[in-house]
Amino acid sequence: MAKTSVFLVFLSMIMLVSLNSVYAQDLKGDELKSMEKYGGVKGANGIIAPELKLSQQQMKWWQDAKFGMFIHWGLYAIEGKGEWHMFNDKIPAEEYAKLAHQFNPQHFDANIWASVAKNAGMKYMVLTARHHDGFALWNSPSSYLHFNSYETAAHRDFIKQYTDACRKAGLAVGIYYSPMDWRFPGYFKPKELSENAALMKKQGYGQVEELMKNYGKIDILWYDGGWLAHKGSDADAAWFWDPVKLNEMVRRYQPDVVINPRSGWEGDFQCNEGGGIIQGPIINTPWEKCLNLNQTSWGYNPVQNLMTLKEIITMLVNTVDRGGNMLLNVGPDAQGVIPETHIARLNEVGQWLRNYGNSIYGTRPGPFEPVDNYYGSVQKRNKIFIHLLSIKDTLQLPPLDKKIVSCKQMSGSSLKFAQNKKGITILLNGIKPDKNVSTLVLETK
Repeated sequence: MAKTSVFLVFLSMIMLVSLNSVYAQDLKGDELKSMEKYGGVKGANGIIAPELKLSQQQMKWWQDAKFGMFIHWGLYAIEGKGEWHMFNDKIPAEEYAKLAHQFNPQHFDANIWASVAKNAGMKYMVLTARHHDGFALWNSPSSYLHFNSYETAAHRDFIKQYTDACRKAGLAVGIYYSPMDWRFPGYFKPKELSENAALMKKQGYGQVEELMKNYGKIDILWYDGGWLAHKGSDADAAWFWDPVKLNEMVRRYQPDVVINPRSGWEGDFQCNEGGGIIQGPIINTPWEKCLNLNQTSWGYNPVQNLMTLKEIITMLVNTVDRGGNMLLNVGPDAQGVIPETHIARLNEVGQWLRNYGNSIYGTRPGPFEPVDNYYGSVQKRNKIFIHLLSIKDTLQLPPLDKKIVSCKQMSGSSLKFAQNKKGITILLNGIKPDKNVSTLVLETK
């Protein structure tokens, strides 16, 4: 994942319009200001290629899923200094490569990972098949200098084990891939060292093909790091990567895979990265918030700074109330073990979702626009769910063209309400506040 200090130059949220695309929409006004307020969107302004985009029906499962697990894992887990260790600490490529001779995790079990995700109420997973350091977690003939887990100490194809475990657990399979590779001087000087840069690009195309061709149905392809020389944006580097050609190849192998925009193509959904707050109106395009459970780094770090349960639930409802999904990251250690503290916190999230998941999964935002730090709403069939971030004596909602027949707290107690042409008034004096987010359900006729 991109290091925060490198990504302080954020992109404005301007989606180019495509008349032939189901999802390409122009976000403007309050929506634009809102997205800029909490960090903008990674991968915006990519090349428009409507023929590559999925239809609304093809995207439905992803928009229904709402919550997934991100996993950053690789050689960097050995040093425990985060996924940018090689670059930040200026480790020469040949020196860093020696870590591959130590990388032989004895306690790696992808089935345990999948179980943790499922217990947390997550519906899909995304694993870093290869990060910016260039080390691939699978049997990769395209890997430059055989820098992969199959041809080094572990002699294992972790992607095979991971994809099998996801499917066994009933979780959608996501693969993260970074086309950039710090081992290539041509990454930093793509025009001056064009032949070296071309080798990196060749490796990228070859490895994406391997991942899309050899591991059965892949549900999500999550690119990261399309920008060159750590400058500009993914879209700025499209001249080099030729993302339309790259993703045409992807579609030949995986016609239904949901693709993010970080290759320089606009993608099927937009990405918002980091722990910045979510505020503003509903975002009328598929999007995803990705952030860290351990706020110290994406890759394993013994320094623990975990989000609280309340912070996670608040971020989740703020995201879902605005039409997004949330991808929450964990960083297993060098042995492939997710820290117990992470698992304990995720189990708490799962317990909340077992009680309130009906207000998350399969919903769509609205019908009421969110009010920052107060409430947001989602809807599903004849039910409207209100997520209350703070509680007053009464909740005043805008007018609704449907008749409300009942109002209660999801924990069970009925609430008094009145509805007329001016709006809806709900009396909250009888509510039992939830310590995280209190949730109401309105049933309409």
